[in-house]
Amino acid sequence: MKVAVSTLWEILQQAGIDPAPQRTSTTWATFLRSQAHAIIAADFFETTTLTGARMYVLAVIEHATRRVRILGATAHPTAGWVTQAARNLVMDLEDAGCRVKYLIRDRDGKYPALFDPILADAGIAVVLSGVRTPRMNSIMERWIQSCRHELLDRTLIWDQSHLLHALREYERHHNQHRPHRGIANADPYIRCPNRSPIPQR
Repeated sequence: MKVAVSTLWEILQQAGIDPAPQRTSTTWATFLRSQAHAIIAADFFETTTLTGARMYVLAVIEHATRRVRILGATAHPTAGWVTQAARNLVMDLEDAGCRVKYLIRDRDGKYPALFDPILADAGIAVVLSGVRTPRMNSIMERWIQSCRHELLDRTLIWDQSHLLHALREYERHHNQHRPHRGIANADPYIRCPNRSPIPQR
């Protein structure tokens, strides 16, 4: 059964739903652009050492500046380890004077129950990305891809200490020397020239 466009318009109008360009609800992209200065994103990724040990790395990236923080790497991301990483992150953000309001993360089971309350105590609301929707955490996912292609796929990692050393060097390079197209080719430690950190599209 075919329904005319005018019939649909009448139904939407009676329901109080405006045409798509005039809707007042905020889209995910609009939210990210408008709140970029107050958003950080976190994610786990894994790599394997030469001995076959699987290592899990927890990293965080700031949306506005693209500054990365490696919170740690471990073979066993226990609840205590991840909780302590969250505490360290909160202290680091306070020391740096960052005013973060939101942390985007996925629904990975490695995040313990205490992870979100620790951030909430610091005034940071946790926003969960959709199931199997990596685009909702695309800035973090893109950094992980770069880390894999530029470091982990090209380096033989001996053990945990070697992994942490390599990741710290890559973090330093990313934050201090590498220009980023998303922030007008500045590096994360240099303030962008009067421009929105996420391009309007």
